[in-house]
Amino acid sequence: MMDRSIINGLLETLYDARVRGDLDAVCATFSNDAVMRISGASDNNPIAVTAAGAGEIRRLLSMMIKSFKLSEYAPLAVLIDGTRASVHWRVRINSRITGSSVLTELMNIVEIRDAHIVGYTEFFVPAEARR
Repeated sequence: MMDRSIINGLLETLYDARVRGDLDAVCATFSNDAVMRISGASDNNPIAVTAAGAGEIRRLLSMMIKSFKLSEYAPLAVLIDGTRASVHWRVRINSRITGSSVLTELMNIVEIRDAHIVGYTEFFVPAEARR
């Protein structure tokens, strides 16, 4: 069983890097065989994306980091059970394309093996929209 402090440290590294927009640091938290899923709705349009393996995950994260700047990060709850964690967080997502800004709540289910993320599922709901 992996120590809770290792899992918590990995999660802190992940979210810190994601908010900074550091693609290499975010990718370093994932294993080579990880699977990443993102599901939610934006402007009443459903979004569902799956990336499998380091290359696909890097391409997806690269596109996300180029398109969106994150700010006002607030972790709301972190639950760790064995090698799985659930993270509830809020962040302002700023579109680099349209200039719009949306306060968004997210819920992640994260599975960890050998101190790397092997499964990552993200659900999101925009809380508000601003220009």
